Amino acid sequence: MTFPYYHSSLSSTLRAADLGCAAHFRGIKYGIIPRRFANPEPLADYPAELDCTTYGPRCPQTQVDVTYLLRIPPSISIAPEPEDEFGCLNLDVMVPKTALAEGRRLPVVVWIHGGSQAVTFGSAASGVCDPTAIVNDSIRLGKPLIFVSVQYRLNIFAFGGESNEQNLALKDQLLALKWVQHHISALNGDPENVTLAGESAGAVYCHALLVMKAPAKQAILSSGSLYLSPPQPAERASLLRDSVKRQLEELGGFDLRSASAQLLVDALTRTGIQSWFLQTEPSLDRWWEETGISKSVLLSHVQDESVIWRNGILAAGTDSIINAFSLAEDDSDELKNMYQIYSNRSSAATTGALDFINDYRFVLPIIKMACLWRDHGKRVFQSLIDEANPWQPSSGAHHAVDLLLLFGGFDMSASPGAEEIGQKMRERWIKFISGEDPWPSESSGVFGPHGRFEELDDVQMRTRRRGSHLMKLDGMDSVRTDRVFSALAAGRVSLSN
Repeated sequence: MTFPYYHSSLSSTLRAADLGCAAHFRGIKYGIIPRRFANPEPLADYPAELDCTTYGPRCPQTQVDVTYLLRIPPSISIAPEPEDEFGCLNLDVMVPKTALAEGRRLPVVVWIHGGSQAVTFGSAASGVCDPTAIVNDSIRLGKPLIFVSVQYRLNIFAFGGESNEQNLALKDQLLALKWVQHHISALNGDPENVTLAGESAGAVYCHALLVMKAPAKQAILSSGSLYLSPPQPAERASLLRDSVKRQLEELGGFDLRSASAQLLVDALTRTGIQSWFLQTEPSLDRWWEETGISKSVLLSHVQDESVIWRNGILAAGTDSIINAFSLAEDDSDELKNMYQIYSNRSSAATTGALDFINDYRFVLPIIKMACLWRDHGKRVFQSLIDEANPWQPSSGAHHAVDLLLLFGGFDMSASPGAEEIGQKMRERWIKFISGEDPWPSESSGVFGPHGRFEELDDVQMRTRRRGSHLMKLDGMDSVRTDRVFSALAAGRVSLSN
């Protein structure tokens, strides 16, 4: 069934998918790409009638099975998503139908999906980040909200062909936020009450957008920040770009501009590049000191973030791990002792390397960001996600498991605890989006294990994580610990873990 709605600022009748309590306006273009690696431009005009019942295309990309990391059973099928280099700037808007009828201004969530800045991991179209459960629960709780999911450029298409063509994904996302500012009020959304949210690479982008003073009242950063993937200088960007150029040359003398989108994807596949990064620019200078104009932030991480490096660390071997930790120089011995990095304990060294990545790039950054935001007089809420994967509990609370729990897009009845935690997460997230405290700000909200929700103080939180390790890491020279992380992690991340 379709739901027709006249959108006054677009001067267009939008035909949405009718989901009962909500209308889902899918595949609305928010911008155009005039040519490859060009800055995005707003769409000048919309047709008198617009079919918004089907999802729009995503950016061309190498193929990644999103069910692998998430342990989604093969019996649950994920529909293939169309791809279009020049048509990928589109968004989906889910709106409670009562809001459209009543004219009530609702808070708005703008969701930036993850995927290592390389692929689409967590779109509404895939079902992984289908916001239906969140919107329906918001209606049930009497706190209705609007949910916007954004598609944007990825991998080399976002990276740019030259040093002056960079960070195109951020520019796409800023344009999407401008679209929300200009047009969400016609769907009875409040442009002054926007929560910017993302997971993993999506959280990296959200952090960057906050630093750039994007128009968002508050933010939710899940399993990621600029500490995870800091902006890199032009020299390093050139190395990554050159690896793609070499593959294009071998494929038939093509270059970044003349190659078809499919040839670029073929070249990307041949390079083996699994993740990308933002490039330095003035608006991101001293990003670690900035909080932007937002007033509140919710920061969360799962228990086992570093699982996406597991296969890479295993393949590296004990000698490589020891050599990486030796780069800490004067801090090397202490680091090795902290994380059990010993030549005669290969299993312990592998586990220790993953623990270090988890602590240094996920948990410690949340502590630093929470302190910074509080120092700026802003509201801060911290969350730990410790509920295990619903289909394979032995995989634990791994990276991206929070997407399964929060969005509840698949049948998780095999794990009543996971279903219970998903419900509790949605209720607390909805409270935050509505401007309320999801729990006391001096506590951390902990979801799981076994379906339990707890509020823990700092001392209790440190028992859930490696509290003494985090304190010692924070006191070490970050230049040295950055070297350790780079030697361990570079080129070894994969969503197929």
